[in-house]
Amino acid sequence: VELVIRCRLSAGQQLLYRNISDKGVALLDSAGGRGLSNTLMQLRKVCNHPYLFRTDGWTIDETLVRSSGKFELLDRILPKLRAAGHRVLLFSQMTALMDLLEEFFRLRGFAHLRLDGGTAADERERRMAMFNAPDSPHFVFLLSTRAGGLGLNLTSADTVVIFDSDWNPMMDAQAQDRAHRIGQK
Repeated sequence: VELVIRCRLSAGQQLLYRNISDKGVALLDSAGGRGLSNTLMQLRKVCNHPYLFRTDGWTIDETLVRSSGKFELLDRILPKLRAAGHRVLLFSQMTALMDLLEEFFRLRGFAHLRLDGGTAADERERRMAMFNAPDSPHFVFLLSTRAGGLGLNLTSADTVVIFDSDWNPMMDAQAQDRAHRIGQK
């Protein structure tokens, strides 16, 4: 079953989105089209979490959750999934966002593992085995879509969350397939 859940931007995200969008239009007009891809990337960052623009560190408290519509939605969904005994694969495109997600998991007490492009091959295998172990305490496996989308068998998960979609929908489909393997129940 695939379910697309849409969520609203927080008030701060809406303001930031408008500012970047307006600046991007002005940039587009003056530069003849150059800068559009950077503007789109900045808008993607706004939609994920406004802390991605901070250079002075993050406040790890309820503000982390309330600053982003997507984090607020996760904050409502994940406790229910954990209470029902589900195991979650959560995919993201941005490693800086993965850092924020890890802080969120720590704040909420969710045992988790992480795999991204910087994870060594032998460590990938070890983390996969830790997550798939029958008595694993790890509720969430946080993966970058590119690094975690191929070559992993994570059948102990029964829920896949694509936090921010890839430009190529096939990358998201491959990521979802990490849980759709022989042995999945």
